Amino acid sequence: MSMLSEFAEDFFLFLESGFIAVNQSDEDSAVKLFQAAMLVDPKNSLSKVGLGYMHLHKLEISKACSYFEEVLKEDPQNEMAKTFLGLALTMSPDKVTEGEKLLFQMEKSSDNLIRNLSTDALSFVDNFVKKEPTPLDLQEAKGKRSGSVS
Repeated sequence: MSMLSEFAEDFFLFLESGFIAVNQSDEDSAVKLFQAAMLVDPKNSLSKVGLGYMHLHKLEISKACSYFEEVLKEDPQNEMAKTFLGLALTMSPDKVTEGEKLLFQMEKSSDNLIRNLSTDALSFVDNFVKKEPTPLDLQEAKGKRSGSVS
C-alpha cells in the first residue's frame, strides 16, 4: 500500500479545485492541484483534461490540443476531452470545420453538460467566428487603415 493511497478519496477534490483555480486565473495552484490528482490516480485522464483546459483558458490552443489529443489516444471515448478539443480547434482559423465536426458528435452525448457545452460552442462559432466580417477580416482591415503593409 503506497503512502498516496490514503489520498485516493481526495482525487476529485484535487481535480475540482484545479478547475476552480483555472477559472480564477490561478495557474500556479491549478498546475499543483492537477499534478496532485495525477499522483493520487495516475490512470485517470481527467488531470490531463484539466491541464488542457488551463491552456485553453490561456488561449494556448496548440498546448491545449496536445493534452486533449493525448487523452483521446489513451481513451478515444473520453467525451470531455473530445468536446474541449472541438472547442479548441474552432479557435484555430484553419481547423474550425474539424472542431465543428467533433462538437456536432458531442451534441449527441448522453451527458447533459457535454451536450450543452457543445451546443453553446457551436452557437458561438456561428455567431462570432463565422459571422461576416470575421475577426480575421477585422484585423486585416485595421492593418490596412493604419497603413501597414502585409
